[in-house]
Amino acid sequence: MKRVVIFHPGDYRSLPNEWAKPQVAETTSQLESALKKLGRKPHLVKGFITKPHEAIDKLSGFDDPMIGVFCHWTYGPHTVEGVVGKDNPLLLASNFSGTWPGLVALLNTGACLESVDRKFSRIWTDAKDWTKDKTFMDRLDQWCSSGQIRYRTDELHSSAPVRPEANNIATDVVAEIRRKRILALMLGDTSMGMINGYFGPRLLAKYGFAEHKVDQAWIIARGKEIATKRIDDAFRFVVDRGVKFHWREKDAEDFTEEATKEQLRMYLAVLDLVDEFHADCLGWQYQLGLIPCLPPSDFCEGLLNSACRPETTGDVLITSTEADQGNLVPMELMKRIAQRKGLHPAVMFHDVRWGATYKNRFLWVLLNSGSCGAYAFQHDPDSLKGVHSYRQPAGYFPIPGGTFAGESKAGAMTWSRCYISGGELCMDIGRGEVVALPAKVRDAWWEGTTRQWPFMAAHLGCSMETIMAHYMSNHIAVLYGDIFDELVATSLQLGMKVRILSS
Repeated sequence: MKRVVIFHPGDYRSLPNEWAKPQVAETTSQLESALKKLGRKPHLVKGFITKPHEAIDKLSGFDDPMIGVFCHWTYGPHTVEGVVGKDNPLLLASNFSGTWPGLVALLNTGACLESVDRKFSRIWTDAKDWTKDKTFMDRLDQWCSSGQIRYRTDELHSSAPVRPEANNIATDVVAEIRRKRILALMLGDTSMGMINGYFGPRLLAKYGFAEHKVDQAWIIARGKEIATKRIDDAFRFVVDRGVKFHWREKDAEDFTEEATKEQLRMYLAVLDLVDEFHADCLGWQYQLGLIPCLPPSDFCEGLLNSACRPETTGDVLITSTEADQGNLVPMELMKRIAQRKGLHPAVMFHDVRWGATYKNRFLWVLLNSGSCGAYAFQHDPDSLKGVHSYRQPAGYFPIPGGTFAGESKAGAMTWSRCYISGGELCMDIGRGEVVALPAKVRDAWWEGTTRQWPFMAAHLGCSMETIMAHYMSNHIAVLYGDIFDELVATSLQLGMKVRILSS
């Protein structure tokens, strides 16, 4: 009977690990039963892996097949550092639930492994009894027998026809970049173990991007210099333009006007840094370094990704949360293409959080902590109506501060993501649709994930299985309107590999 090692990547923070324990225990029990049914002997590695050295210490000694269990947010290094450089079969398994961001962690960890050329497979199910899910059991048996799982690839395409007028727009965008490369101001490095989200100058320079890193401590220092009048003016602006602040509500009694003003202080300090360095776009780490020092950055990021904002130039300032360059690169390209097509240039930043079937279509819940711009909620570039600011959950964010949330309006959209594969940048591109759900369904899905965060229900133009099996990120960039042809052409002209996900 062959041994299979089961391990539990975790969050660095103790509370999220505690909250997820019941689901992790149930999922592990289901996985053990499934393995035993296939004649395998499960061996559990004790405890959550909460730091990179724990992955090295706990996992490096195994040459057996290994399965990581993903039921909540975990950091990429808590798997990668223990398995990189080895070739024993590796499987990432999830319970396909939206309660905690386990699927987000699985997708992030998969992309992290891909970026360091470590082979792996993925598996998932939402069945109550995993042994009764034939597809799951067949895939698990395939992995146990061969060390890998083969997934459908019919929705993956390496090319697509591009209209001549779209190619002309792409040529103009690329020419502009060649004349003046795009400068991204990076406030820290990627956060929370997103190995796949950092490209660095060695890769970025090949594709027309430059980065300049600024230590996040500058936000604290520069914030002290922000005049009270600027903060008060910014506060009046967001209130007058329609933001609904949920101050002092139940479980958010410490979220007050002063907390919002502190977030606006951060916003203004970052605006000053962008102006000082003449940056074109922005990556903002925030987590985890600033968590004990400043309120969450989400309200600031939502404003930056909106055309309607304090001290605005009337333009969207592309801001990638968690300093994720895998979203920053496509977001900036999508913005520039949209401007040339006369579309609103706001690009929405989201997690691929969870999904379910509605009216015979699988819809993804795209849900990030607050950096989706206001345009998604009302399609009015001159308003902040539809924006709700709730206190970020205290278990994640001890210093009170608000999100930038709302329900995304229906409409056709283009989505993308950039990632590292084989040492090169690759661009995933697709067409999709943002869907308006009935209130009862919407609320059930929203309450079943994280209600304080912006909500988007979306069809991504391909099957759920294609995303789960092949998508290389926990993040996704979404723009309202069709810029598909232009983005394909722009990516190819810049020298990126393109992968189109389409049924």
